[in-house]
Amino acid sequence: MYVCTLICGSIMSEIEEQVKEEIEIKEPNLWRVIFHNDNKTTMEFVIFLLLQIFHKTEKQATAITMEVHEKNAAIVGVYTHELAENKMNVCINTARQEGFPLNVSIEEEE
Repeated sequence: MYVCTLICGSIMSEIEEQVKEEIEIKEPNLWRVIFHNDNKTTMEFVIFLLLQIFHKTEKQATAITMEVHEKNAAIVGVYTHELAENKMNVCINTARQEGFPLNVSIEEEE
């Protein structure tokens, strides 16, 4: 019985090692949340969203808002797909409730 325990234990250790080697843990893909410029959404409202939804500092929010204004779009954050999609939807819904046509999109990072 003692010999069987040693042999069986050894075989199980080998199997466990093989299984550990075959399992590859992969980080989830990340997605960019992008604000797009328009002629109606105010800079104050964009800053409000960046402060409230993306938890940016006032300095960060102002810089991102200026980038959206000057370059017509800016990445406002990078998140997992579910979180990026949720933040996009919250921004769009909040903008519509306030009468702004703000366009927000997400795209997968490469």
